[in-house]
Amino acid sequence: MMATRAQQRTDRAEPVRSGEQGRDFEFTSADFTRIRELIHRGAGISLSDHKRDMAYSRLARRLRARSLDSFKQYLDLLEAENDPAEWEAFTNALTTNLTAFFREAHHFPILADFVTRRAQPVSVWCSAASTGEEPYSIAMTLIEALGETGARQATVLATDIDTQVLAKAEAGMYQFDQVKHLSPERLKRFFLKGTGAHAGMVKVRPQVRAMVRFEQLNLTDRDYQLRTQFDAIFCRNVMIYFDKPTQAQVLGRFEPLMKSGGLLFAGHSENFTYVTQAFKLRGQTVYELTRDVAGARAPTRTAATASSTSTSGVTI
Repeated sequence: MMATRAQQRTDRAEPVRSGEQGRDFEFTSADFTRIRELIHRGAGISLSDHKRDMAYSRLARRLRARSLDSFKQYLDLLEAENDPAEWEAFTNALTTNLTAFFREAHHFPILADFVTRRAQPVSVWCSAASTGEEPYSIAMTLIEALGETGARQATVLATDIDTQVLAKAEAGMYQFDQVKHLSPERLKRFFLKGTGAHAGMVKVRPQVRAMVRFEQLNLTDRDYQLRTQFDAIFCRNVMIYFDKPTQAQVLGRFEPLMKSGGLLFAGHSENFTYVTQAFKLRGQTVYELTRDVAGARAPTRTAATASSTSTSGVTI
């Protein structure tokens, strides 16, 4: 009888996975499956099997913050309370925000050449803004291409689902190591050097910050509440987290938000050729809108205007 009970316990127990010994909380396959279902339902993100350890480490912080003893308790609470703040924390925890200034640098000369041939004013949407490096890189490119006066009329809408990274983006402050690869000319033209308590940091100059408007937006929402059209949309290194049906839905929502002949910039590992017929590949991970969507969804309000918030002074 003792052997039988021991065997039953062994059968019920889940084998310990690599890296799971010594964890504070039990984390079963059922827990991870439930997390995958919830994040896909809420944000369209498809977590692969190898993200299990990442999900544990990031969500364990939420268990500690809520003084809970198990993942099941946390997930039960998440669904039962349906608290927008906790859902936001859940989503933020599972969102990856790897970015850099002028990342995938080949896109920016293409953007610069493109906007000089477009009707003014130009508008660009950065749909996965993260901590701000990408939308600020877009704004700097517009200034370089259009000049200070022309760029003053241009707008950059920067959105992300993660409110924590958006707050960092709006502040526009970075460690010097994050910009040290930029040319001296760009550093001088677009950044203020920190002094005193901010030594070792930089801040984007007010004229760059003023071009960018930050908003929270979930790309899996059915209606983005955007009533303007864009010359270009940057959607880089985010579609890889969506399954093919979700990718198709997002691209379908992009179509009426783009001006005729607009460009869509994708990440280096993303390929939309077999997802939609509305965009044709123009160059390395750059797609051009092929359908004439003028009138498909007429804008009902003006384009996103530049933020009126700016910082004064020359040091931070």
